[in-house]
Amino acid sequence: MKNICIFASGSGSNAENIANYFEGRNDVNIALIVCNKADAFVFERAKKLNIPSRLVTGAQMKDEAFVLGLMKEFNIDFIVLAGYLLLVPKYLVDAYPQAIVNIHPALIPLHCGKGMYGDRVHEDVVRCGDKESGITIHYVNEFFDNGDIIFQATCPVEPTDDAHAVATKVHALEYAHFPRVIDETLQKNA
Repeated sequence: MKNICIFASGSGSNAENIANYFEGRNDVNIALIVCNKADAFVFERAKKLNIPSRLVTGAQMKDEAFVLGLMKEFNIDFIVLAGYLLLVPKYLVDAYPQAIVNIHPALIPLHCGKGMYGDRVHEDVVRCGDKESGITIHYVNEFFDNGDIIFQATCPVEPTDDAHAVATKVHALEYAHFPRVIDETLQKNA
């Protein structure tokens, strides 16, 4: 049994999609959801899904003993960043080599790095006149959006698309591919 911890910062729609994908499986368990914002809707989703959740603030993320203790308490084998906006500390990357993945709402190396998340990414895609956008699922290292790429999927960006239209297309890719790629990555690393 692989125990997954999902890190989120917002509404948690990807976290819910991932949890639903793995529901009823004997080999994978969503054991914990961690969020850095006390008022994030992901806590409501976790409650509805009967998944334990914990608030871990940005300051607490710097506390290696606290965070690694939490991961040990829930026997975490693999970490998934699903809309998590903070930089993952090096100690956590070192404790989970090739066992932390992230999804970025653009085609890395474009529109990524510190401060490039959510609508900011989609606005940048439109402003730059890109003909396509998409998702990148990658391993996490101690830098923003810099780990080895596992998977990318694309969608067209029409000249009439605004940031909202691009976001809608990218979200569809996230929901369609992220759980499956997590599953394949877990199998490959088993």
